[in-house]
Parts: sequence; structure tokens; C-alpha cells
Amino acid sequence: MVLKIVQHYLPVTVKGVLMGAADIIPGVSGGTIAFITGIYETLIASLKSINSSALRKLFRFELRSFWKTINGNFLLSLILGILISIVTLSNTIVFLLEHHTLLLLSFFFGLIIASAVVIIRRVRTHSPAAWMAGAGGALAAFLITSLSPVTTPESWWFIFLSGAIAICAMILPGISGSFILLLLGKYSFILGAVKELNLAIIVIFGAGCLTGLLGFVRILSKLLQRYHDQTMTLLAGIMIGSLTKVWPWKVPVPDAVPGGKSALLFSSNVMPETYLQITGADPLVISAMMLMTTGLLLVFLLEYISAKTHSSLADYSS
Repeated sequence: MVLKIVQHYLPVTVKGVLMGAADIIPGVSGGTIAFITGIYETLIASLKSINSSALRKLFRFELRSFWKTINGNFLLSLILGILISIVTLSNTIVFLLEHHTLLLLSFFFGLIIASAVVIIRRVRTHSPAAWMAGAGGALAAFLITSLSPVTTPESWWFIFLSGAIAICAMILPGISGSFILLLLGKYSFILGAVKELNLAIIVIFGAGCLTGLLGFVRILSKLLQRYHDQTMTLLAGIMIGSLTKVWPWKVPVPDAVPGGKSALLFSSNVMPETYLQITGADPLVISAMMLMTTGLLLVFLLEYISAKTHSSLADYSS
């Protein structure tokens, strides 16, 4: 019985690891990974089920019913994977961002393009309203990712608010919660709190994340139910509009971040030849193209596997 449960939920944990790795990178969304691995709608539905009715079961100690109502095995497996990723891969991701930025972004550029294609293919009717939603999503994402970070307070209420806003971005394919934290001036602050195990900051930030998440998933769930095609094209548009932040060839802009430090995602995008002229570094065009192609193929492979195992992915309840 235990072996069967492990075999059933181990793939979910692996997907959680991929989501956690994506969320660490400012510019890539864990929601994108959830979508292309076929668990996005299950995730939204599971989170939405954590409501007053479910909580009443918990407070009445109807634990088995509560756990089944919230799809507990699925959520626990996914959260476990995300935590494993954050704890074990943070240093690796930071190393790749610092030393192999161009190649890492090339891979995610291809991955995000293919993910947008996958979402568009799930649109049932290509109405003008749906395409307008897509254009609006692309424009909104482009404007958001063009903003510069600001200096913000370190008060408890702003840490709570930052968590609530960032988690909403993390659940959306295309918008990076890490990038939103950068805009709010709290990316390094929160990472520092995690590394130093500052429990007060972690708890306040976590409470903000939980509050924002439980509220936002209800809105998103209703949009998917009532305006499926418009929501899908909106999500695809958001992903396309955010591509500017994962363009591989970037020239750092000094003093882009308060404190005089240049930030990867607040750099100017340039063409490979311009990158060579300005930096004198090899633009690695062939390697970048190969990694973009790898990202593309990986998404389509994951979509194929998801389609083949759709029946088992549809229900993770115990």
C-alpha cells in the first residue's frame, strides 16, 4: 500500500522540485512548470478547496474527511517537492545565474515560448475577446517587467503584503514571484531571512503568501470556469510579454538596483553581435540555440506524457 502511494505521488513531488527551481529564478514562474507538467488545474482546484467548509472539518477533528476534501496527498507531495528544491537547489541556481547566465536563460526562453504555444492550443474558440485578452496580458506583463525596483520599508505589514502579492505572481504562468519581490525591494531581504532562519520574517511572509494564495485561486478558478478561452489567452499573453526578462543576451545596467548593484533582470537586451561588441565575450549563439530547442522539446515531451497519463493526473485524492 505504501509503495503504491509513493509510486502515485512521487511524480508530483518531482514536478514540485521543478516548480521550486523555477520560482527561485527572477523571471521564471513556477506556474509555468505546473501548467506544462499537466497539474495546473488540479493545483488550482485543490487550493480552492481549502475553504470554510474544509476548515470546519479540521476544527471538528474530522481529519480524514478534511484531508480528502483539500486533496491533501497531492498538495503535500507538491509542497514537499518545492521545499526540497528551495533547500537543495538554491545555491546551484544562483551559481548558474552568476556564471552561466546566457545559457540558463536560453533554456528558459525556449521553455516559455513552447509553454505559451501549449496554452494557446487549449483555447477552444478563437474569438476576438479571447485574443484581446491575450494582447492585454502581453502588454501588462511587458509593462510590469519594465519597471524598476524601489526602496521599501521592512515593517511587518509590508513583508506580509509582499508575500501576498508575490504568491499571486508565482501561481500565474509567465509572471515570476521572484521578480515581483525584486520590484518590491524584498528579494534579497527574504532570501537572507531564509538563509539565516529568521523565523519571525519567514512566518510573516508565509502568512502573507497563504492569505494571498487562498484568495487569488478562487478568482482564477472562476475565470477558468466562466471565461476559459479568455483566461487561457490571457495567460499565454502574460508569458509572451514576460519573455523580455529571459532574453539571453543582456548588457548590465549599473545602478539598476538600490545600493549601486547591477541586476541580471534589469539589464538592456541586445542582439548577439552587439553583445560581443560591448562585452567582448563569446555570445555562444550555437549553444544558446541548442538550449532553446531543448527547452522547446522538453515542454512538448512533457505535454505528450501528460496527455498519456491524464486519467491518473486528474485525481490525486486518497
